[in-house]
Amino acid sequence: MERHLYQSLLRWKNSSRRKPLLLKGARQTGKTYLLNEFGRMEYDSCIFINFEKDPSAADFFSDRLDVTELVRNLSIYTGQKIRPERDLIVFDEIQVSNRALSSLKYFQEQAPEYHIAAAGSLLGITVSGPGSFPVGKVNFLDLYPLSFLEFLQAVGAQELKELIQSTQSPEPYAEPLHKELLRHLRWYYFTGGMPEAVSHFASSGDLDEVREIQNEILESYVLDFAKYAAGPDIPKLRMVWDSLPAQLSKENKKFVFSVLKKSARLRDFDNPIQWLEKAGLIHRVFRITAAKRPLKAYAEENIFKMYALDIGLLGAMAGISADILVRGDMIFREFEGALVENYVVQELKAAKGMDLYYWESKGSAEVDFVCEVSDSIYPLEAKAGVNPRRKSLLSFDQKFNPPCLGRTSQLNLKRDGRILNIPLYAVSLFPVQVDNKSSAPKPGSDDDHI
Repeated sequence: MERHLYQSLLRWKNSSRRKPLLLKGARQTGKTYLLNEFGRMEYDSCIFINFEKDPSAADFFSDRLDVTELVRNLSIYTGQKIRPERDLIVFDEIQVSNRALSSLKYFQEQAPEYHIAAAGSLLGITVSGPGSFPVGKVNFLDLYPLSFLEFLQAVGAQELKELIQSTQSPEPYAEPLHKELLRHLRWYYFTGGMPEAVSHFASSGDLDEVREIQNEILESYVLDFAKYAAGPDIPKLRMVWDSLPAQLSKENKKFVFSVLKKSARLRDFDNPIQWLEKAGLIHRVFRITAAKRPLKAYAEENIFKMYALDIGLLGAMAGISADILVRGDMIFREFEGALVENYVVQELKAAKGMDLYYWESKGSAEVDFVCEVSDSIYPLEAKAGVNPRRKSLLSFDQKFNPPCLGRTSQLNLKRDGRILNIPLYAVSLFPVQVDNKSSAPKPGSDDDHI
């Protein structure tokens, strides 16, 4: 299954400033598969250590962290010779061994000629905890669920994927292709981007079994709460996590603490929410007081919307049946808006790693998303249907005068005056590919993030 991050891994391998790599991402987003394929395709051999499946391997890191001794011992233990530059060493589920995580520092300082890639399901939590490695000794790479374009690749619709990727200007797609892309998008709403669910759908088309896979993934997340979170936080984690469908079913979708329990406040749930965020299970979109750079400086930390890492998992949590979701039903209309917003967040995170915000104007107008790209700020309205309104975008335009006004819906690609209409299936193009290509951020500009 092709992942767009493969090219980022190649850049890491060939970089003159390469450091040990940490591949972060929620459980079952495909980290192990990606590193296995990368090692198989790009190296003479791949030495693979999984600390969760083989706890005894952590014992090699219990004494002093001497790289020469570690390499010799791991070579004997695995029965594979480890050669600089030619072989890839993979430490999987590295969050299980804090000492193994710390060893990455010494590989960087003592033996940078060895290619080390580490992955873990809860690295966002581990690296922020006590005893973790010093900042600046590793490269980071974030792995998200498969994007819609990756989904098209997986289900054999390569030509449709290439059609979107080749878009250079806001010219409408041919109507039959537009309808075909919308049809695939409905399938993606159900399957989401978890690799196992997508792979099973591509091979069998059995939506009931896809839902079973999603429910198993959700159960594994709940088990992680008990295994890795602090005891007092576990019930609160469940409350926050389980409330996502209810939170997003509201018209304005703002996270309301009283949904969890009466009189609840941010301070009561701040640690569990941050845990879910660092584990990669949720994305938060904060309200801003003004659309000025940097947006982060104008974010209100106690007012936000919360989205799930994957639209398919959100549908499973909400108990939405395939029949309602794929074929459409009036009963479903209200929650479809939640799925659409969740999808947009998921797509822009996967495509560009964007930090997203939202804006309100004294309750009279609300723009679903606001993002910062290079030197510009862009608004984006996300709507489920084909009759989106313009009022909020025009209000934003009058106040902040952005380069363009973005709107994504089921409408075809086109420009409508100041408004750029991007079909939902192509929202990953927003904003630079179809509006202001010169403002695109330069890849690899951060030394520690590939």
